[in-house]
Amino acid sequence: MLSFLKKPKMKKVKDFLWKPEISVEETLDAFGNLGYQASELNQASKIVLKMKRAGAKIFLTFTSNMVTSGLRGFFAQLCNLKIPHILVTTSGAIEEDLMKTLGEEFELSSFYADDTQLHEQGENRVGNLIIKNESYMKFEDLMHKLLEKIYLKKKHIMVSELLAEIGLMLQDYGKDYKNSILYQAALNNIPIYCPGIADSSFGFQLFMFQQKHNDFIVDTILDMKRVVTDLSFDEKKGLISLGGSISKHYAIFAALLSGGFDYAIYLTTSHASSGSMSGATTQEAKSWGKLKDDAEAATVIGDVCITFPIMMCGVLDKMRKERLLRYE
Repeated sequence: MLSFLKKPKMKKVKDFLWKPEISVEETLDAFGNLGYQASELNQASKIVLKMKRAGAKIFLTFTSNMVTSGLRGFFAQLCNLKIPHILVTTSGAIEEDLMKTLGEEFELSSFYADDTQLHEQGENRVGNLIIKNESYMKFEDLMHKLLEKIYLKKKHIMVSELLAEIGLMLQDYGKDYKNSILYQAALNNIPIYCPGIADSSFGFQLFMFQQKHNDFIVDTILDMKRVVTDLSFDEKKGLISLGGSISKHYAIFAALLSGGFDYAIYLTTSHASSGSMSGATTQEAKSWGKLKDDAEAATVIGDVCITFPIMMCGVLDKMRKERLLRYE
């Protein structure tokens, strides 16, 4: 038979079976033969492991709702383990990381809560999570103290530099600073880019501070210069994008200018049918040159609070066995 007529060897579907003390790593391995999004998640984990084996420079991008959830401490832990080299996020993620650093606790509620009643009680709903107005008040007090100190040191500052300065000061202000994304990123020299810095209470505090100090400039364009010049055509580049929005696009545009990503993982609940950045596929990204033509990529549709911890815990287990993981 002619070789081009041969059917490629296909993997077989295998039943998933529980066994006592089954690990996350074993579960994720079994996902590879399960089908649907389980198989995609398994493929995504393999690509993340390839990024680390290849010594790729890894972007981790996420939106603020993920920091509202209990993923905030996991992001900080990944920074401490030096998994990502660059973070890109939205402004709400910064303020909520700071609130939790102060010891503020968000509450689990319901997607069907009485929102009028919540408003009267001074409580704000994010999905099935609650943030109290008091948490914002404490955050605003902290911001004033932090910005006054930073202003004395530097009056024209890029966003990534501002966030690093704040991160290094948190051990003096927050009882939960060790689980702070800002603190762990600053401690491990991981820049945080936040191109939409004005779009939150954090941005409003910058605005209010500037009303008293009109020579205080937070420069987002300098950040673009930094992220672009920090990448090269020669190095391998990887992307782990959680959700989408401006954080995802900022990363893939930066990589576009240095030849595109070699590896990319998208974890999202959005679909390509909307034409949105959040739903745009890895294949679509190749049409722009944001991913290389031969880039290894996977897209997993599902709640990041479920998919990301499963994927990364499996990857970390394998990295530990291969002695690729630095931890204390």
